[in-house]
Amino acid sequence: MTQDAEVDALVRARIRGLRIAKGWSLDELAARCYLSPSTLSRIETGHRRIGLDQLTAIARALGASLDQLVETANDDVVIKPHHHPERGITTWMLSGDHEHAGLTVARVRVTRPASRRPEDLRVHPGRDWFTVLSGTVELVLGDRLVIVETGEAASFSTMTPHSFGARGGPAEVIAVLTPDGERTHVHS
Repeated sequence: MTQDAEVDALVRARIRGLRIAKGWSLDELAARCYLSPSTLSRIETGHRRIGLDQLTAIARALGASLDQLVETANDDVVIKPHHHPERGITTWMLSGDHEHAGLTVARVRVTRPASRRPEDLRVHPGRDWFTVLSGTVELVLGDRLVIVETGEAASFSTMTPHSFGARGGPAEVIAVLTPDGERTHVHS
């Protein structure tokens, strides 16, 4: 199968899958995108080429973007860790290319304590959120030291000078970061 044929089949499967997930019949989706049910059926089954105007109307009716309908599948199913031994962290990027409204979701394993040195405290626009999966995290917020235990979460303004690290052994968190937070904490 050629790449074009693979993308075509993927788009058709996504249209059908989204329609079924919404619980809509062919008639219901056809009415929402101003196509006849038979045209929509032939599009889904591959018996009719999809015109850009039809694809746009179908995407709009399904609440999807054209990009979502036509993007090729990412074959990276297994997420490999990125080790940063000099910083005492290992990261697993769980969301790719800011796919969640500009936010990045990452699993982070921290082995070093939080730094309280003023030159190590970071400031960037936005908010950071994390939940502790295991261990204990020290969160330095300006002059404050906040202890976040397993099962607890933290949310804070990143305009406050901050750092975080492990307390009493390694800790793992799931973090939700803005693009500035990702650059500061993951890629710095």
